[in-house]
Amino acid sequence: MLQHAARASSHFYCGGRASSSFVSRFSSLQTSVVDDDDDDNEVDQEWKAVKPTKKPLALSKAPVGILTTKQKDKRNDNENTSNTWSSPLELLYTGNHKVPITSKLRIVTPQQDSPLGIWPVFRIMDENGYFRDATTTDLSKEQQDDAILTKTTDDATDLDTLRRHLMQHAQPHLQEYLQSSTLLQQAPHEYPDVQSKSTLLRVFIQMSRLREMDEKFQNAQRQGRISFYMTCTGEEAIHLGAASALSREDTVLAQYREAGILMWRGFTLEQFANQCFSNDADLGKGRQMPVHYGSRALNYHTISSPLGTQLPQAVGVAYHSKLSSHPTVTACFFGDGCASTTDFHSALNFAATLQVPVLFICRNNGYAISTPVSEQYAGDGIVSRAPGYGMAGIRVDGNDVFAMHAAVAACKKYALEHSAPVLMECMTFRQGHHSTSDDSTRYRPPSSNSPGDPLERLQAFLRNYNVVDDSWMATVRDDEKMKVLRAMEQAEHRASPPLEEMFQDVYHEIPPHLQRQEEELHQHIAKYPDQYKQKNKTH
Repeated sequence: MLQHAARASSHFYCGGRASSSFVSRFSSLQTSVVDDDDDDNEVDQEWKAVKPTKKPLALSKAPVGILTTKQKDKRNDNENTSNTWSSPLELLYTGNHKVPITSKLRIVTPQQDSPLGIWPVFRIMDENGYFRDATTTDLSKEQQDDAILTKTTDDATDLDTLRRHLMQHAQPHLQEYLQSSTLLQQAPHEYPDVQSKSTLLRVFIQMSRLREMDEKFQNAQRQGRISFYMTCTGEEAIHLGAASALSREDTVLAQYREAGILMWRGFTLEQFANQCFSNDADLGKGRQMPVHYGSRALNYHTISSPLGTQLPQAVGVAYHSKLSSHPTVTACFFGDGCASTTDFHSALNFAATLQVPVLFICRNNGYAISTPVSEQYAGDGIVSRAPGYGMAGIRVDGNDVFAMHAAVAACKKYALEHSAPVLMECMTFRQGHHSTSDDSTRYRPPSSNSPGDPLERLQAFLRNYNVVDDSWMATVRDDEKMKVLRAMEQAEHRASPPLEEMFQDVYHEIPPHLQRQEEELHQHIAKYPDQYKQKNKTH
């Protein structure tokens, strides 16, 4: 069965073309980071520290990573009266789940013992936009001042200087990541969509673009201009951290909240808008719900609404790569709700027994559609299930784009070297509703942006190290807003797809029963023309 799925995998996702210049001029670079063969004693000492002496960032009555007004005021007062920033030792997630933080990237393999107690969450950058210090969790004011770099006019020199400085202050086991990270290096070619070689600035621009696109498209749905929409606000670091660590040859099977991965690979705002407005330029020919994107050219399987179906399919794709000896991985994205489906169990069991190079990347945003994780499982999240399947696993701060990039790069390296799957749990928080059909205030407290908001955290990093200033970032946001509005206006004024395309692309030759249905449809429209006014607009 899996062999058939593997052979068919290249045929059952939406066709389409990416920009030829975009595809041919560059692809995402791979990154080599620290291996999982760390000294066991050193690792165990860090992982046993599951009872920190400091309080978590959020109190138990607040949502995941959210500070109440009183907490914010108290934190601001503390920062005004103290000259130190205390890196948190633990975080508090949905259901009052306390998770310790580690800055050591360790993939727990089937040959190793699982962590004692709670699996820690790997992070590199704190909420204040600074990397965690090498010798202590306290970063003094003097160290913060010393971290400010002088801006240069040369793009490459700026990133090189920044990387060297971070390496001087970073923890020893992050040195290799900082040296090789493509986020801190200029690309060999200019990125066509941002006219820059800076991968780091491209991450920021695309994160800003996603925010603007989500806001404007959701408003368009409220105005009745499109039928449905789902935002990814608060989860963008998972998309862009992962996408920048994968190559375009790595196949992606996503759920419905990973638009950033497709955007990174070259999917344009016009293509996003065409799909959501279901016009004649939509690669899916108007036959899918909005946000169900797909692109064969960008190796991104078309989104499927049923929950979890992409999980076993990803195993088939990875099995095909293994049989074909292709040095690529398959990246499968899903939410915590998917981990409660039978497809999750089937996929992970098949992947482990067949030993295929697939990354199962779980976005644990705390609430699935509307059910908090405290009612979904009693154990330690999703990643703790990895040892039971005999596969490797790691838990990552999903709001830290640097940690996501490092972890995905390391997991890809492990998967290819061992021809084995990896389960990744990315801890994050969905800031918006599940979809435009949902009202999240009915099952969780109203909340503002999290202090760990991935965009705000990256903005703080760029500001801290003088990579760019606030004026530049504001200009980016304004530019991206206008680009989104222009793409929407153009998409809305295009014609609808021809009706006959509803019956195509399923059979090589249209069978008699579909021919009858098409005839009946045209007869029905002819009978009630006022109810079915076809858009007939110019391109």
